[in-house]
Amino acid sequence: MNRFHFLATSALAALALIGGAAQAQEFPTKPVRIITPFPAGAGPEAVVRLLAEKLQKKWGKPVIVENKPGANGFIAIDTFKRGATDGHDLIQLDNVHLVAYPNLFKKLPYDPVKDFDPIAPLFRTYFFMAVPTNSKYKTAGDIIADAKAHPGKLNYGSWSVGNPVHLGSALLESMTGTEMQHIIYKEVSMLYTGVATGELDWSLGSMASAGPLQRSGKLKFIAVTAPKRHPAFPDVPTVAESGGPAGYEVTGWTTIAAPKGLPKAVADKIQADINAALAEPDIKERYATFGYETFPATREQFQAYIGTESTKYAEVIKRAKASLD
Repeated sequence: MNRFHFLATSALAALALIGGAAQAQEFPTKPVRIITPFPAGAGPEAVVRLLAEKLQKKWGKPVIVENKPGANGFIAIDTFKRGATDGHDLIQLDNVHLVAYPNLFKKLPYDPVKDFDPIAPLFRTYFFMAVPTNSKYKTAGDIIADAKAHPGKLNYGSWSVGNPVHLGSALLESMTGTEMQHIIYKEVSMLYTGVATGELDWSLGSMASAGPLQRSGKLKFIAVTAPKRHPAFPDVPTVAESGGPAGYEVTGWTTIAAPKGLPKAVADKIQADINAALAEPDIKERYATFGYETFPATREQFQAYIGTESTKYAEVIKRAKASLD
C-alpha cells in the first residue's frame, strides 16, 4: 500500500467514525417502533412497554410498541425485515427465535445471524421443577431415580415443541440418561393445572407461569434451574443441590435486536439507553413481580452466550428427535 492510498483509507475510516458518531448523537430523528411477537399482556410484552415509556422520555420521540403475535413469531419478524434499517425499527426476540428454531426448522423465513444484531438482553428468568403438592417426589434426585428405574413412564409437560420448558426438560433427560414422556397442553394455564391435579408428574415452570398455583398451595417447587438459589425462594434448592446434575441451567430470555449492519455508534447508544432504563428502580421492582432479572452483558458477551446456547440445544434437539417441519 503506497503512502497516498494509506492516507486516503485512513481519512475515509475517520470520516466513517465521525459520521457514525454524528448519527448516534442525532438518533432518533423520528418515532421508533419496537415490534414484538408477544400478545398484549404477556410478561415479555409488558416489559417492552415499560422500556418504551423510559426510552420515549429519554429520546424525546414517540416509541411505539407494535404487537405482531402468531405464526411462531414469523409475522413479527417479517414486519421487522420490511421495516427501517437505520435503528428506528427494532424487534423483541427470545431464545426460542434465536436458539431453538434454527435447530427445529430445516428452513426458516429468517437468518438468525444475518438478519439481527442483538443489542441488549432485556431479562432472563429461571425455572422451577414443579410437582403436585402431594407428590412422592421431594427432590430432583427422586424424579431422576424413578425415571431411570422406569424408562418412558414418567411424564412432564409444556405448551409446544421447542419452548424453553420443553427443551429444558429434554436437557435434563440428556444430562441424566433418562427418557420421559413429553405431554403438550394447548394453554399454559392448563399445563400447570395438569401438574396440580397429578395428570403430570412434574414440569418446569417460572415464577410468573407456575407461581400462582404454587402460592395457592396447589403445587410445590422442589428445585430451581439456576446456579444459585432464587432470592424469592431461598428455601428451594438448586437442581444440583437437590440431587440433579451439576451445571444444569435453564433460562428464558428476551432481547432487543436491530437490523444487521447498524452503525456501531448508533447501536452503542441504543444499548446504553436501554441498560440505563433497565437499571431504574421501578423497572427492577416490576421485574421482581415476574421473577425476571436483568442480564447485563456486552454485545460481544451476549453473542457468545447465544452461540453457546445454540450449540447446547442443537444437541438436545437432535437427541430428542424434535422437529417443527
